[in-house]
Amino acid sequence: MEEQEMTLDLKDFFYIIIKRKKMICLITIAAVIVSALLSFFVIKPTYQANTSIIVGRPQQDKNEKLDNNDVTMYQNLMKTYIEIVKSKPILKATIEKADLNLTEDQLGKMINASSQQGTQIMDISITDKNAEEAYKIADSLTDTFIDKSKEIFPTSGVQLSVMNKADVPKAPIKPKKVLNIAIAFVLGLFVSIGLAFVLEYMDNTIKSENDVNKYLELPVIGIIPDQPDMQE
Repeated sequence: MEEQEMTLDLKDFFYIIIKRKKMICLITIAAVIVSALLSFFVIKPTYQANTSIIVGRPQQDKNEKLDNNDVTMYQNLMKTYIEIVKSKPILKATIEKADLNLTEDQLGKMINASSQQGTQIMDISITDKNAEEAYKIADSLTDTFIDKSKEIFPTSGVQLSVMNKADVPKAPIKPKKVLNIAIAFVLGLFVSIGLAFVLEYMDNTIKSENDVNKYLELPVIGIIPDQPDMQE
């Protein structure tokens, strides 16, 4: 007998979900619980301290204005300064200044530097498991970078100045507990529903007269009713 292709209509879809609802609920709840345990008790929080530096030149005259060429030059210099802030001389001096028990490679991985699009502002962020340590590194790195960059890259007329000093971060940036739990709920739901359909597809047993008509395409001759329990 040739294997018949199994198709599902909307009624079959809801039937499978209702039939496997216990499994779906258990898998989804388990995923949420695991995510909550990991987010609240296993994954250590990560803090981020941020500082902003302006790349420009001192204004000698109040009426003096920067032309477009000057602005473009400073924006192009951003790429150079972004590389300098993670250079070995800066990392080494920061470690010594803050008395850090870190290697240069370890400190470099904690630093992220970027420029704000269309501005002369460079953002520097430090991520660490300890909020006080993140602030300490960001503060020391900023001072070291401004001092040492003049030696490493002595550009005439360019001045680096702090726009926003780093503060001790009050809340961690990771893990995002609510988001993790929401993602775990959605994934658990989709995985459990998918598993329910796989199990249903692999189940070849005939359970009702509708299954006989649907899968075997044979008429139902008779039905044997359930026998009630015989009492003495």
